Amino acid sequence: MAEIHVTEGEPLDIALRRFKRKVQQEDIIKDVKRHSYYMKPGEKRRLKQALARKRLRKRKRMHRR
Repeated sequence: MAEIHVTEGEPLDIALRRFKRKVQQEDIIKDVKRHSYYMKPGEKRRLKQALARKRLRKRKRMHRR
C-alpha cells in the first residue's frame, strides 16, 4: 500500500504528485487491473504469446532503421 506523509505547509498538489509517483513505482495500478477479472489459463497463454509476437515485431522494426 502506497503511503506518503504530508509535511506541514506542503502544497496538496505536490503531495498528490508524490503519491502518484509512488503508486506508479509500486505497480499498484497494473496489479489492480490484472486482478479486476478472472482470466482463464488458456486466455493468459494466448495473451502472453500475442504480447511476445508484438514485442518481436517491434524489435525487428527498430533494427531495420
